[in-house]
Amino acid sequence: MAERILVIEDDRRLRDMLRRNLIFEGYTVDTAEDASQAFRALRDKIPDAIILDLMLPDMDGIEVCRRIREASNVPILILTARESVEDRVTGLDAGADDYVVKPPVFDELFARLRAIFRRHKMEADPEIYEFADLTLNPRTRQVFRSDGEILLTAKEFDLLHLFMRHPNQVLTREMIYEHIWSYDFGGESNIIEVYVRYLRTKLETNDKSRLIQTVRGVGYTLREANA
Repeated sequence: MAERILVIEDDRRLRDMLRRNLIFEGYTVDTAEDASQAFRALRDKIPDAIILDLMLPDMDGIEVCRRIREASNVPILILTARESVEDRVTGLDAGADDYVVKPPVFDELFARLRAIFRRHKMEADPEIYEFADLTLNPRTRQVFRSDGEILLTAKEFDLLHLFMRHPNQVLTREMIYEHIWSYDFGGESNIIEVYVRYLRTKLETNDKSRLIQTVRGVGYTLREANA
């Protein structure tokens, strides 16, 4: 059965172009021109993926993304003319899975959709992940260490989730890019280091031991320090 995609885009010409090209590629497509239409469509049927424009007439696309993510784990691909790294990070932290800049190159758009579907099919989660004194619940998107809950942004959670799925395994920078960001940040080549630092800061409060270890010249691993 073909994957169903909901396109949320207020520009009629681009919306129709996306619909035609996605149908030609073999997808089933629903469309919405604003947030109100999108939420009505989502109440009727949850799609397999969403392509979301950030510049909607009735609600900021970031807020739409947050609301969708609070209610569902449906993959979200952001489509926007905003090109700054700050806007990319904001969209990803709101819960988006990936990001394509307007005007879209359709071969790239299709490749990113395929990558999103591959990742979600591979991520059949158990109810709970546990490592040392760390617990992660992928369904509620909650993280606990010892007896306390740790509040993470969407992208911080996704990165920790990746580590928890592969404990004691060295994850290269390339693997992390592919699974978490799926595109090149260009000059922002330190984005992984930035998010690892964010995670460490939150996980290591009150002198708790370090769990995310640096493997110099390679990447990172989730491993107890004395292992």
